[in-house]
Amino acid sequence: MKKATRKEIAEIHQLFIDRYDDAVTELTYKNAYELVVAVALSAQCTDKRVNILTPPLFENYPSPQSLAIAELDDVKKFINSCSFFNNKAKNIIAMAQRVVEVYDGEIPLDSKELQTLAGVGQKTANVVMIEYTGANLMAVDTHVFRVAHRLGLSDDKTAIKTEATLAKKFKNNLHALHQGMVLFGRYICKAKNPSCDECFLTEYCKTKETFKV
Repeated sequence: MKKATRKEIAEIHQLFIDRYDDAVTELTYKNAYELVVAVALSAQCTDKRVNILTPPLFENYPSPQSLAIAELDDVKKFINSCSFFNNKAKNIIAMAQRVVEVYDGEIPLDSKELQTLAGVGQKTANVVMIEYTGANLMAVDTHVFRVAHRLGLSDDKTAIKTEATLAKKFKNNLHALHQGMVLFGRYICKAKNPSCDECFLTEYCKTKETFKV
């Protein structure tokens, strides 16, 4: 597959910034605790589904302290329509317990420290930092992975390597680029039947092939 040139990368960078500079996550949250839980639940689950699940969950467990002492089966009932809800329920309880025990009930706003929490990998940590603090970080989900490959920005086989490649090529405004690439991949550059007639990047597209992370 043909790779994007340095000139194309600069132009793609600017087009994303122009269109998505104010873009934010579609997940609903009120604070850092709710954001961490929502992002963790969104793995292999749609934001729309997560936004249906979280209001009653947060009503019953409005803080890390309350979630830390929750019964596993009770938490499962709130999120059982989410993919991998058994593991996610265990993880968000364990996450809350560590936040209470190690961080005095406050979510640590540092990517490396976030990754010490159960169920929080590099992607989830970076998404939280991008959304909550505007950090100059890149996070690669299935949408970003697909868009990056279709535009010839990366030919890496994993999300982590793709993240490093995009961060190196784009360097700045990474938070806006991440948000933009997610929305672009979700609504325009879709895995199946991409909306090429709505695309503002057609001249840079290298393939319509579906790439999966």
